[in-house]
Amino acid sequence: MATTPLLVSPNSVLANALLRSVDLLRPRVHAIRPKRIAFVVGTQINGAPHLGTNLVQTTAFLLAKIARREFSVETSVKFGALDNAPYDVVLDPETHHAYQQTYYHSLGKSGVGALIDTYYRGFFDSLADATSTDYELESYTDQQAAPGFRAEFLRTLERLDEIRWWMAPSHGIVHTRLPCPECGWAEKRAERTRLIHLDEDGALFTAVCLDHGDYEVPVDPENDTYLDLATLYRNLVKERALGRDSRTLYVMLKGGDWAFGCQLVDGALTVLGTPGSHMPLRIFTPQVLAHTGAKLSKSLLRERGEDALPADVEPWMLNTTAWDGNTDNYVDALIWLVAELLSDPKHFFRSFTVKELGRLMSNRPADLEARPRAHEMGIYKRYFDLIKAGTKTTEIRVNDSSRARIRSGDLIRFRCRDEEVLTRVTRIARYADFDEMFDHEPVSSVNPTATREDQLRNIREIYPPEREALGVVAIGIELAETPQGQNHVR
Repeated sequence: MATTPLLVSPNSVLANALLRSVDLLRPRVHAIRPKRIAFVVGTQINGAPHLGTNLVQTTAFLLAKIARREFSVETSVKFGALDNAPYDVVLDPETHHAYQQTYYHSLGKSGVGALIDTYYRGFFDSLADATSTDYELESYTDQQAAPGFRAEFLRTLERLDEIRWWMAPSHGIVHTRLPCPECGWAEKRAERTRLIHLDEDGALFTAVCLDHGDYEVPVDPENDTYLDLATLYRNLVKERALGRDSRTLYVMLKGGDWAFGCQLVDGALTVLGTPGSHMPLRIFTPQVLAHTGAKLSKSLLRERGEDALPADVEPWMLNTTAWDGNTDNYVDALIWLVAELLSDPKHFFRSFTVKELGRLMSNRPADLEARPRAHEMGIYKRYFDLIKAGTKTTEIRVNDSSRARIRSGDLIRFRCRDEEVLTRVTRIARYADFDEMFDHEPVSSVNPTATREDQLRNIREIYPPEREALGVVAIGIELAETPQGQNHVR
């Protein structure tokens, strides 16, 4: 009897063009041949994340894992903690100008760090462990202080009259907030912030503080004036700065609602003469929708009250810390969900209601929680059969970032087509190249059916010289046992 597919999705433009979701990266990878790929994802640090936020972040890690294998290139995740989100907003009763203070200016670096540790650090560590992917965490405060970011901001000021209508189509006022040096408050919409001087040494702005009146602030690549740029402008400067790194392909991971705003950012990038090779590559993740068809939104819920919470929205969907289980359990469930969405472009390039995502999460494999955490490696059938038979006790890989995470005692799940076998790491040895490795490792433990010369020839057909240059790791393995005491092979 035929089983009903778990996911049913309509066709789409991208679904027609792609066989796999990761193929969206292929044209740029072939065009620039990057040394590494970094998946960039940013989140406002303004409380507990909801499902949509964690969906984007999980996609970044899982795509990094898939791309690393698909394109044989180093991958990582770059997480931007947006601590310039408004912590408090007040209205001047006389002028009706709104003023805001950021999370950073309200809580300080330690307070922001505590929020990151509470809501994201454990989640990201678990994702990194589950996908064997390294990540870098950078706050917006640190990002805006970097000379490269600030220099790029100053370059945009040279064309400010041309980009301002892209950044603010309704009124042409670009929200460049420069907080008062005395109190840290800034005019929210920057209506009275003025650029009064710009030269090769930097820029000079004037602004108005609710409590301290008029003030001047200089901006140069190395001073400590805080640049609190509004969302579109911040992304413009960030993407320009990242695009100057020719060795790394930066892939921007964004929620589906960003597809509209990026038209404006791209318009400004074009005005600034951004070369095609420096234009950002973006992937828009499935948008999570409430029952009304609107984006799942904590702010909308706050405005309407908790009585407006639809029955389809479970508490953990709006506050993922309410998940009934530990962090690893939640991450494993999310990785399974995102893997299902990525399995077919029809499933990934679309939106989902919370009701549908709840149904999918409820129907995830019953044995998911019983499956132990393990590094995963694809392997050719002839080697898979040797591992399954227990005669191959050493696995050879280049020493890329994902292998650097492997420790003695870890589990490795080898996959070949629809089969898998679970093994345990007995030892780790690292070498400069394959020749040195075979000087110390018995050839029979790698492949009992081949000579050293055969092995070197075969392995160098798989790994080109630039990959071997990363170094070589020899991983001792043995068949692992399930809790029932049977070898985990299927």
